Amino acid sequence: MANHKSSIKRIRQTESRRLRNRYYAKTARNAVRNLRKMTDKAAAEAKLREVSAMLDRLASKKAISKNKAANLKSKLAHHIAKLAA
Repeated sequence: MANHKSSIKRIRQTESRRLRNRYYAKTARNAVRNLRKMTDKAAAEAKLREVSAMLDRLASKKAISKNKAANLKSKLAHHIAKLAA
């Protein structure tokens, strides 16, 4: 157990940040999964803009790495490009 006030506070902050990051990362995973299931190209392109913005926000807040966000966006764009119009 921590003995200093600052370390006790740090433990509280770390726990709340961990839970917040976990929630946002899980939300992003679900959004990516739902986007991959879509078959309509127009709807998927509209959804891609939302998901890309979400991934960029997560990367800027360091909930996920910027490389992971870029890789996901690239793969999703490639997937949507292959969909039948």
